Amino acid sequence: MAKKVTSIGGQALLEGIMMVGPKKNTAAFVDENGEISLEDITAPSLREKYPILKVPFIRGTFSFIDTMRLGMKALMRSAEKSGLDEDNPENMTKFEKWLDKTFGDKIMNVIMAIGSVLGVALAVVLFFMVPTVLFNLLSKVAGAWLVGWRSVFEGVLRIVIFVGYVALVSRMPEIDRTFRYHGAEHKTIFCYENDLPLTVENVRPQKRFHPRCGSSFMIIMLLLGIVLGFFIPFENPVLRTACKLLCLPVVVGIGYELIKLCGKYNNWFTRFIAAPGLWMQRLTVKEPDDKMIEAAIAAMEAVIPENGEDLLK
Repeated sequence: MAKKVTSIGGQALLEGIMMVGPKKNTAAFVDENGEISLEDITAPSLREKYPILKVPFIRGTFSFIDTMRLGMKALMRSAEKSGLDEDNPENMTKFEKWLDKTFGDKIMNVIMAIGSVLGVALAVVLFFMVPTVLFNLLSKVAGAWLVGWRSVFEGVLRIVIFVGYVALVSRMPEIDRTFRYHGAEHKTIFCYENDLPLTVENVRPQKRFHPRCGSSFMIIMLLLGIVLGFFIPFENPVLRTACKLLCLPVVVGIGYELIKLCGKYNNWFTRFIAAPGLWMQRLTVKEPDDKMIEAAIAAMEAVIPENGEDLLK
């Protein structure tokens, strides 16, 4: 039984890990020699600027936005630290040379921005439009009896696409290592919540799967999307997609509150809600090595406040 529940969370990076505390966010990077360096990561926070955005069911959407902005900045920094943004001019194409000459040091920001836009567009097509189009085609063949199953069909297909994508990319060595840092993050947080000294020996036997994980949040949102789909009357893929996108803040807001409940309480209801996400973490959270645990401990110790401000509320 955990003695305390912290609000401290984290994010796995490329050869590193970031811990997000109530007062500061610190990333621990591991270089090719195994040396660990710490760096504070900051990004503008909408919730800190506008306290009204901390109200339950509203805070979820803006917490998600803040987390994405902070996470993107940390990932970009980890790419720089790991040398992934360094190109050999002799191996660059003419287009890459033009990009480097035009944007200079800002090239990584430009690439991340373009990648984000393309990623969002692809996600909208795959997770919203494709399931609707496929169901419309299937219903023409199967008949009217299938109409009542639209939301279930679309929701299950979205989950299959998401799980399949994660399973596929997890086979990449770089992603596998990132998922192992993810495991170090969870184990370190559990060690702290169990009120044990933060040492490699104490962290190693802790559980890998944490109910407040972002993977669990994604699964909960996909499941909530099935419920939401029953209340959307449109069959047209464009109209149905637009309506679902407009309802996203509602889904995110509810999902955020459920995740907080699962992190704070341990009863039959929270275990039931957390179960699908914990299963999903078998793909996204892997066993870390000792150096990864050391990095997680270093980042964790840097963000723990002295007066208990990190206790989950």
